[in-house]
Amino acid sequence: MSHLMNTYGRLPVSFSHGNGSWLVDTTGRRYLDALSGIAVSTLGHNHPRLVKAIADQAASVLHTSNLYGIPRQEALGDKLASVAAMDEVFFCNSGCEANEAAIKLARLYGHKRGVAKPAIIVMEQAFHGRTLATLSATGNKKVQVGFEPLVTGFVRVPFDDLAALETAVEGREDIVAVLLEPVQGEGGIHVAHREYLQAVRALCDRHEWLLMFDEVQCGVGRTGKWFGHQHAGIRPDVMTLAKGLGSGVPIGACLAAGRATGTFQPGNHGSTFGGNPLACAAGLATLEAIEEEGLLANAARVGQQLCDGFARALQGVEGVKDIRGAGLMIGIELDRPCGALVGQALEAGLLINVTADKVVRLLPALNFSEADAAALVEGLAPLIKAFLSAH
Repeated sequence: MSHLMNTYGRLPVSFSHGNGSWLVDTTGRRYLDALSGIAVSTLGHNHPRLVKAIADQAASVLHTSNLYGIPRQEALGDKLASVAAMDEVFFCNSGCEANEAAIKLARLYGHKRGVAKPAIIVMEQAFHGRTLATLSATGNKKVQVGFEPLVTGFVRVPFDDLAALETAVEGREDIVAVLLEPVQGEGGIHVAHREYLQAVRALCDRHEWLLMFDEVQCGVGRTGKWFGHQHAGIRPDVMTLAKGLGSGVPIGACLAAGRATGTFQPGNHGSTFGGNPLACAAGLATLEAIEEEGLLANAARVGQQLCDGFARALQGVEGVKDIRGAGLMIGIELDRPCGALVGQALEAGLLINVTADKVVRLLPALNFSEADAAALVEGLAPLIKAFLSAH
């Protein structure tokens, strides 16, 4: 009997090791990893640069706490600020912690402007985490049930709908920020239109609100640019990162720029483990590999190959509603619940995911090869066809 809390519906497999986009289970069977730990293993498995960075740092110092200067943290902060064109970085351990920091920052920003009860605009179908505040900001009632009362101070509107946003905020004096994902991951791989993001940027500027992008899943190169919002040619006031930032080592970040800069002061926020030397060594190795190995271009190219390949293989198949995404963040939406495909794919040696009940979600490593992509289409498309025929 396991003493682990029953919080996960785990698949019947455990992995012993991996290399690139392939994992090997404890019986020696190989699997093509098209999920990368849910957009976490940016560099795939056993990447030599990452392994060396972690080993070297572990042989030096793992942790000293934020009571002292941490050179690796400063270097990673500088690198992130450079590629993101942001001004400040706070490091934590996860995406929900990064979003908690953003929510706190927005509330503090509002109070400093004289807003007694600051409110934040959030989106339907959004996912921001499972802490009480981030769960409350999330647009999924199923994951909120049983945890009421939820945190107040959030106003929910439809995603990618400017008119609905403008109607919801009309006449309100308590709004201080808009929080959204440029690409909704858990919500079903929904990509915001660039014109919408640009219009929300203009709306926030007009009212002096903070524009806050949750890039926990779509950031760090996944969409073919460093960050998903860069496709729209704009800059947020706050951006949150995690998942792929450390290629498997837990690290999150909350970045600030423009009117959000300087909001946090000593004592306003903190993290015991956040930005420790080991996590930051992994983060630096990840960013360096993305840059030096051309992984942004690879994500864009191979992501397009996957979308085109599935479009051809599933053309005219009844039950396939849409194939969409950005870079290596791809959703194949069916017209019926398809969770059973996860187990069927596992039996076929493929690691995939289903989100929002009906969307097959693919999140390969950024160095997923063209051969890997061809193998994924060849293996998964027949499974989707067979599933739709049988259901």
